[in-house]
Amino acid sequence: MPTADLFVNATEALQRGQGADAATLLVRAIRQPGASRDESLQLRCSLAEAWLLQDDLRQATDALGQPPEERERIHPARLSELWRIHGRLAIAHGEPSRGIAFLARALKQAERAHDSRAIGLAHYELGLCYRQVGDSAIVREHIAQAASALHAAGDLRHLALVHSLSGVTLAQDGRLDEAMGALRHAERLALMVQAGDVVATVCGNQANVAMMQHRHDQALSLAERSVELQEQSGTPHGLGIALASLGQITVRLGNLKRAEQALNRALDVRSPLQFMRETTGGVFDTLAQIHLIRGNHEEASRCLQRSREAYGEQGAQATRWYQWSVCVLEARLALRRGEPAKALSIASDTANAEDAPPAYALQAELIAIEALLASGQQEAAEERLTLVGSRLQPSGMSSIWGEFLRLRGRVHARGGRSTEAYHDLGQSVSVFDLLGERYQAALSYLELGRLAGAAGARSRATRYLADATAIFESLDAKPDLEEARAALVAIPAVATGGFVGVQMDGDDALVRRIVDAAVTPALLAKEGTTALLEACDANAAIIFTHAGGADIRIISAAGCDLEGARSIAAAATRSAPGSGAPLLIEAIGRDVEVPRFAVASGLRPFGLPVLQRFRTLCTVLRQGFELCSARERPLEPSAAAMERQLEPLLPGFVCASAAMQRVTDQIQRLQGNDLTVLITGESGTGKDLVARAIHAGSPRREAMFLPYNCTSATRELADSQLFGHRRGSFTGALADQPGVLRTAVGGTLFLDEVGDLPLDVQPKLLRFLEQGEVLPVGETRPVRVDVRVVAATNADLEQRVAENTFREDLFYRLSVIRIHVPPLRERREEIPHLSTLFLRDATERLGKPGVRLSAEALDLFDAFSWPGNVRQLRNEVQRAVAMAPAEGTITPELLSPVFGGADAAAPSSRGRARSVTLAVAVERLEREMIEGALQRASGNISQTARSLGLTRRGLYLKMDRLGITTRIASIQQPLRSHTTYPY
Repeated sequence: MPTADLFVNATEALQRGQGADAATLLVRAIRQPGASRDESLQLRCSLAEAWLLQDDLRQATDALGQPPEERERIHPARLSELWRIHGRLAIAHGEPSRGIAFLARALKQAERAHDSRAIGLAHYELGLCYRQVGDSAIVREHIAQAASALHAAGDLRHLALVHSLSGVTLAQDGRLDEAMGALRHAERLALMVQAGDVVATVCGNQANVAMMQHRHDQALSLAERSVELQEQSGTPHGLGIALASLGQITVRLGNLKRAEQALNRALDVRSPLQFMRETTGGVFDTLAQIHLIRGNHEEASRCLQRSREAYGEQGAQATRWYQWSVCVLEARLALRRGEPAKALSIASDTANAEDAPPAYALQAELIAIEALLASGQQEAAEERLTLVGSRLQPSGMSSIWGEFLRLRGRVHARGGRSTEAYHDLGQSVSVFDLLGERYQAALSYLELGRLAGAAGARSRATRYLADATAIFESLDAKPDLEEARAALVAIPAVATGGFVGVQMDGDDALVRRIVDAAVTPALLAKEGTTALLEACDANAAIIFTHAGGADIRIISAAGCDLEGARSIAAAATRSAPGSGAPLLIEAIGRDVEVPRFAVASGLRPFGLPVLQRFRTLCTVLRQGFELCSARERPLEPSAAAMERQLEPLLPGFVCASAAMQRVTDQIQRLQGNDLTVLITGESGTGKDLVARAIHAGSPRREAMFLPYNCTSATRELADSQLFGHRRGSFTGALADQPGVLRTAVGGTLFLDEVGDLPLDVQPKLLRFLEQGEVLPVGETRPVRVDVRVVAATNADLEQRVAENTFREDLFYRLSVIRIHVPPLRERREEIPHLSTLFLRDATERLGKPGVRLSAEALDLFDAFSWPGNVRQLRNEVQRAVAMAPAEGTITPELLSPVFGGADAAAPSSRGRARSVTLAVAVERLEREMIEGALQRASGNISQTARSLGLTRRGLYLKMDRLGITTRIASIQQPLRSHTTYPY
């Protein structure tokens, strides 16, 4: 097989992640004679990547050879590839600084070569490296650059990896829904190119995010899929990571035996990659949790030590996130060993550390409170518990919320507040049942059983402790099992007449329990049925939805199984009010436009006191569901007049002026069609945002939006980048490239600064716009492409047409629809609102809350000419916030020096004149001269053009740009009113 064919097949195998197949093909290609120096380097780079896909660092290093020397004459694109792979190898060997230096060189050479794919890959590898060293801000910057470049190059495999990295970064920032969205998009991209190893990685990341969202069943399914895919087509270190994640998830779900098997398999995986040691540290961390549950304290201690050692080998590269987990476990271990003073010390140090992640800081706080209780410091424990409650966000930290409720229940029990204790412990059980965390639920059942036993409620105590015992036995949790059995033995042989739960004076506590459960609809429904069951002394309580003849959907049930719940709900919907049936039913709002009901069922008709209590609790439940819905809805724009003005109709715009409202109206009118659009406006006005808004409102919104800047491209480069090229069609064309038009198929191509497109390339763009087909460089047959084009320019295209530097036919073809974005000086009423918007963003991003803009600074902003438009205003506000102290005021002294000159004058008419730029002055003069000449010529175009020294075509173009076309109708003679003008 010829070398070229071997290389093509190997490249396809690399795209699919099939490193072994690619290596076999590339070794054969390298052994064949006749390859040029550049072709040999390309084959070696590809072979090194094939070995890296198999975690074989030695073979990859041998294939790549030594780093290139500066004096070697190598094409920049190939140099970029060499430096990038050397960077990957350095990082894999645990040398991040060296790796970053190599990758920086790779990026520089890629930019010299104007190679979009090479630029994107360098940015991606840099982002990956910075993530390992913990610099999330730089990671986000590289992700954005990588995504843009790889979009242009059409490299879907690496684009999927970029989106996966973005998802991980978003998850670490707590933006879990956005993270899962990015990961799903990554999965779709990877499936498009059949990159099984990338899908495996993405599924593993999805599993971790699902676990952070406490969707443990989904996390388990994703983790199992990740392991399966890694075994089929992944890398050794990828398999190790997938098994570690599976082990962590199954521990949370209480399947310790399966977790231990997965974790031991992970330890058996061998990979020379340095960051595999961080995974090893995580595996020992999870094994320590298992031994802690089983009461194997010495083994737990050894695992924690080995976890610390693994992180220590990683050095500064170790992610601090994992090390905080070790600190929390060490504090928990000390507590289980009966060393409360040591536990309190470790937990307090962890909770008070400035860089401790919130979740671990709160867990440490709860351990510290347990240690205080174990030491008999009840008052100090209560004070600390109150502080933790004020910091805890139940909806975002459900598992920690469950632990908090259990601990608060214990504190209430010690204080003699048995009813409050009962409700807190019961809600803790509900939280962990919903999350599927069996061990944590068993701990709460144990505390409930103790509380009921102490109160003499023998039947309840026996039931709760039996549930706890069953779970502890299945987990082999020996210390907890002994405690549960001891509590069972301690239950009085004869009921003492004591009671725990709902009493006539306990309704207030029940209401508080339901209100506390209004964190999520699922928890509220579960707590609601439990409360109704107990408050009404019913056999069953159900919350369900039902609309006319539609099926009944059970939301939650207590005291019966699912089939029994459906039967009771159906009977309740058929029963007539006052029929005497042992059923109570009440409407409690709507669930997505479907009525929601609560029902209680008993053996005999309920009395009036029970009916009143049922209705009271249903009222609270209805309000609770409304509260949940309100929390899930975005803020209404009508909340406040100022917020209405600051919420942009377009991202980055306030649209408080008539001029911008016209732009918005034009965009809305474009929805549903595929017309080509030309956006004009000065630099910095936001033309790209308008283009994105057009795409977002079009039928193509689910497909790609791909920007391409025409400014920096030479004729040859623009031709290749736009329309693609065939391998070998010119020097340096080492592989087929689809070009941005074919990459954006089905979506929107945004041609920014289209006025700078080389004249020789313009006919090919015109052909595409007219016929929907492109001719890649080196091809002989055109290819049909379905892409919408939106173009933008800050240039005077009419002038360029007149100067023969831009084709007139292309100009008209582009400007089927024209949208002009006015400069900021023509919409000054937006300056205060934009300033406030940018101030809010800057204070959040820079961590400077309370910074304000002084009235004097706003006056200067209003008077300034803003030659850089909205972009300049945003930069100025960000700069001023950076210079201002926290809680301080931005005064004129903190603004840029340009605000101290003539433009900073008070907004008088003279000051306004000074603030006008040359472009605006020229535009006004052109308008006045053309309108005056038209009037003198009574609307005669030929005569007007001659008087102004223009051609008819040039005059038409200027009139169109200046918006004079519509005014001619009133000047024209009646006999010529049918005249139309080009547009």
